[in-house]
Amino acid sequence: MQDQPAAPDGPDTAQPGTGTVADAPPDNWVDRYAPAGLRPYLRLSRADRPIGTWLLLLPCWWGLALAILHDQSPRWEDLWIFAGCGIGAFLMRGAGCTWNDITDRDIDDKVARTRSRPIPSGQVSVRQALAWMVLQALLAACILFTFNWTAIGLGVLALLPVTIYPFAKRFTWWPQIFLGLAFNWGALLVWTAHIGRLESPAVLLYVAGMAWTLFYDTIYAHQDAEDDALIGVKSTARLFGDRSPHWLRRFLAATVGLMGLAVIFSALPDASVLALVLALGGPWAMGWHMAWQLRGLDLDNSSKMLQLFRANRDTGMIPLLFFGAALLA
Repeated sequence: MQDQPAAPDGPDTAQPGTGTVADAPPDNWVDRYAPAGLRPYLRLSRADRPIGTWLLLLPCWWGLALAILHDQSPRWEDLWIFAGCGIGAFLMRGAGCTWNDITDRDIDDKVARTRSRPIPSGQVSVRQALAWMVLQALLAACILFTFNWTAIGLGVLALLPVTIYPFAKRFTWWPQIFLGLAFNWGALLVWTAHIGRLESPAVLLYVAGMAWTLFYDTIYAHQDAEDDALIGVKSTARLFGDRSPHWLRRFLAATVGLMGLAVIFSALPDASVLALVLALGGPWAMGWHMAWQLRGLDLDNSSKMLQLFRANRDTGMIPLLFFGAALLA
């Protein structure tokens, strides 16, 4: 089987017989450099589309930064937590995507953007996908078990929303809420890994992350709105329709407001005024980046919506830079 880069002219144009996935970035590292036998599994894990790993990882790093701001006690152990989050996010995002593709295999072959994925295109069997999912989850567990027991318990509990999410679009118009529950869990877990207990700033940060997920995944879901309507799959994109910009503004406001509260409660009582001001710049600047996305919305242009969705890596990185500056203040 020959492997070539995905065609660059849109999300529905994977080249038949190449093994590439339609919405993967052209010339991604999997298609170019990974061993041929490993490519279908890396595609199953979305390694050719790293945006999802960033969206899972960034709330973890937010939680660590605000936890350090809260207790003013950085430790060498935090370097491992920081690195472990990166490795764990890659592995758990891969395991979650594999599970998603297993459960959605009868839907994916009916949607133009997803029928080139490894299972519906026949690159990987369901049994092989299950084995790959278990391997990734076990490797992630090895990292989780280096944290304290409370964090380990939260990590195990995270499997519940991860398991439910692929089925949510079958029974609710709000499956993005279940994605938010799963994708922002790291804010709770990593705060607890540093502090040793779960506290209110982490919960506020978690809910802020959920509002952000509703923002970016509604944008993402507009790519498939027509196909989803034909096969009966629910999403906030279908629910909101032309009113999506109005709802996205609500999610923007909720993200900024809740993250701002998380910063305030994290900084009190020990952080300096300068650190508080710098940290509050994070949600403020993040909100401006989300507003920039709103100005570029074109609900009928799948390529544009995918571009805006991918821009959320930078959206989530912005507050982290401000949090880092606050820790140095």
